[in-house]
Amino acid sequence: MSNSMPHSLQIASYLAPNLMSLYAAVGQHLERALKVKTQIWQSEFDPLEDPKLLHDQIDLAFVCGLPFARHTQVMPDQFVAIAAPVMQAERYQNRPVYFSDVIVSATSELTLLDQLAGKAFCYNDPGSNSGYNLLRDRLMQSGYPSHFFGKVIQSGSHQHSIAWVAEGKVDCAAIDSTVLEQEFRNSPERSLQLRIIESIGPCPMPPLVAAQRLGNTFLDQLQSVLLNPDAELQSYIQQVGIRRFAAVKSEDYEAIAHMYNAALEVGYEIIC
Repeated sequence: MSNSMPHSLQIASYLAPNLMSLYAAVGQHLERALKVKTQIWQSEFDPLEDPKLLHDQIDLAFVCGLPFARHTQVMPDQFVAIAAPVMQAERYQNRPVYFSDVIVSATSELTLLDQLAGKAFCYNDPGSNSGYNLLRDRLMQSGYPSHFFGKVIQSGSHQHSIAWVAEGKVDCAAIDSTVLEQEFRNSPERSLQLRIIESIGPCPMPPLVAAQRLGNTFLDQLQSVLLNPDAELQSYIQQVGIRRFAAVKSEDYEAIAHMYNAALEVGYEIIC
């Protein structure tokens, strides 16, 4: 483990691309504050299958809490959670948390989770906490059968799921609340096309994680820089509904992995 200042940082995002400008702004802030070069990209891989991540070629990553927790169970010494956004909206109570919002079309007569039985559901990815894991746990804990939905389709992204529900291709989807809010900012007409019938959570916010090989000294610096954004980054995060960044720990995400493993142990899947 090194305690010297790196000359550059390789940063991958595995989160929804409609907030890619935020991740880029964070990278630019790190360049200004730490005097390092950054290269950031939207990964096309599942984080658990990304060759660069598996070969330890990524320094920082914006990642969903579930794949991070699952990866940490297998490789506990590779990454550590550093910080996560705290959203401005009152529902987040000034904490680094988010929800899985179950959405239907605004013109639909559906108002309750019970009414989704036999309906068409789409999800972004089976490894997604907000798009699949939280809803699966909600159904399982409530005693609903695993074949609750009549049709289940993988959309490939939260944006696709949002569009499919709005366009009537499916009846419902579970969406990361922060992604949904950003989609409403980007496309205000979407807020008129969709309705939230249930919010599952709160759940720990997807973290920015860092390679432990960077060393404790640098990791402490990195966290401090994120918790104290300069005026440029502060102005930007306010525009995208973020109040601040908060310190988080890897242990904060263990419950998500336990939830995931509990469903696997009993063979409970929404996928038909």
